[in-house]
Amino acid sequence: MRPIVVVGAVHHDVIVDAPRLPKVDETLVGQSVRYAFGGKGGNQAVAAARFASGFGASVHFAGCVGYDEPGADAVRTLAEAGVDVTGLQRVDEPTGMSVAISLPDGNYGAVIVSSSNLAFDPLKLVLPPEPAVLVLQNELSPAITLAVAQMASKRDATIIMNAAPARPLPAALDTLVDVLVVNRVEAAGLLERDGRHLKPIEAATELRGDRTAAIVTLGGGGLCVATAIGVEALPPHTVAVQSTHGAGDAFIGALSAAIAAGGELIEACRFANAAAALHVASPPALRDRVTEREVRALMAQ
Repeated sequence: MRPIVVVGAVHHDVIVDAPRLPKVDETLVGQSVRYAFGGKGGNQAVAAARFASGFGASVHFAGCVGYDEPGADAVRTLAEAGVDVTGLQRVDEPTGMSVAISLPDGNYGAVIVSSSNLAFDPLKLVLPPEPAVLVLQNELSPAITLAVAQMASKRDATIIMNAAPARPLPAALDTLVDVLVVNRVEAAGLLERDGRHLKPIEAATELRGDRTAAIVTLGGGGLCVATAIGVEALPPHTVAVQSTHGAGDAFIGALSAAIAAGGELIEACRFANAAAALHVASPPALRDRVTEREVRALMAQ
């Protein structure tokens, strides 16, 4: 089966549990702190590998980390997840990091510092001969992302763009994206609308344009996917939420695995929707046990 390629950022995550987000100049007392592998690109590669194993597809990751301890941890985490890391570059800069505040209701806020991620050199990237899917995000510079997308488009890969963090896509990149995935906030940003009044079905339709599909994820509200045959709203799965941190990355990883396996786009969205539900319902330490089999079981309920 043709491989999945994920190109993106890697971060060393510091996650703090707190009662709420602090106000300006306020210091809050938190309950606990934990450290984790992160970055949208890295997390999506790990998720893709977890689900792709059930489909028989391989996952390759390309990014850039430092020669520090967090960088070594990132390489080890990716490799242990079954991700091919031959495309991972190393530089004499600190590995990127993020600080996230996790709230009692499962929501969170975060700040990222890109550091080594900005040193990624697309000229050193060697893609597999026939990639099925290329997964991109907005954590690398637009110039880097465009260069990688141009390489993959020449290999007939399906290009999935998770436009997060939210920022406008350069026109040259936008035309190369086959499947655009955004949440409600990111959709509003791309459309320059007030997110409080955003209508997801209309947003998905407008964002699709001439591309294969546009997907607007709605967290606990499911998602809307617009294709050439129309727009479909997929309802959420009812689960007890442990934390929403990383749910979007789990969705992207599962979506890329299902598309690489040759599945129809709507069915791939259903698979990814269920995978994200199991992700938020699982304690962080047990999320690596959520596999393709468990996702299928939830879909069958």
